[in-house]
Amino acid sequence: VQLVESGGGLVQAGGSLRLSCAVSGLISDDWREWTIGWFRQAAGNEREGVACLSISDGSTYYADSVKGRFTISRDNAKNTVYLQMDNVKPEDAARYFCAADHEARTTFYLQMGGYGMDYWGKGTLVNISS
Repeated sequence: VQLVESGGGLVQAGGSLRLSCAVSGLISDDWREWTIGWFRQAAGNEREGVACLSISDGSTYYADSVKGRFTISRDNAKNTVYLQMDNVKPEDAARYFCAADHEARTTFYLQMGGYGMDYWGKGTLVNISS
């Protein structure tokens, strides 16, 4: 399984950005049972959960810091998961990682910064200008 993030860059505070995570290597039926999440790590900070998605039932979970501003979604046909980031703030600057796991532990993974998830991308960097 491979995860490749894209869409990072420099955005002004208050602006929007959409990150993409292309997933490959999953058998099409297996894809529907997995948990996919976005995580971020700023310099000097621990990795934290941003948003997680249960592929099987579509339920989504968000960190309190991004609720109402970020949206996680997926396109099954394209095997891609997105993170729409709106009204970004300077504190959103970080390297954003996509991760996947075959266990439905969505809230656990979100709260634990993705601890225990099997598959990770290399990340995409998001910078915010004030």
